[in-house]
Amino acid sequence: MDDRIIKLREETGAGVMDCKRALDKAAGDMAKAAEYIREAGIAKADSKKERQTGAGYLGSYVHNNRVGVLLEIRAETDFVVRSEPFQELAHELLLHIAAMAPESVEALLAQPFVKDEKRTVSDLIKGVTGKVGENIKVEKFTRYEI
Repeated sequence: MDDRIIKLREETGAGVMDCKRALDKAAGDMAKAAEYIREAGIAKADSKKERQTGAGYLGSYVHNNRVGVLLEIRAETDFVVRSEPFQELAHELLLHIAAMAPESVEALLAQPFVKDEKRTVSDLIKGVTGKVGENIKVEKFTRYEI
């Protein structure tokens, strides 16, 4: 297997064939291929956004015993809720909410992601949706600060 495919797969989390197609479409340019994969993931996410999210996850995070966050996030199946990409997303969202204090779910989704301000939180979620193949929805969150 081509080393570029392996590297692109590690970088994006996309499947082998998706990486191969992206590299072919980008004429071997790794940056363009990664962008193509990100856009394709967002397109996949948009096509799934109306699907029901029945399985849920309740995450929590406390920072220095001064800021606490509870987050309810959902996917379509329990299998995805237990997956590493979903769990990692939930953790990143908890950290983001603790740091940025959004007022609502809509405000959260529109905010630039605290670890990569070129992307919004919505883009981050869409990327994971494309990776796991299921709709993911932030249902609600609560942030406490002392």
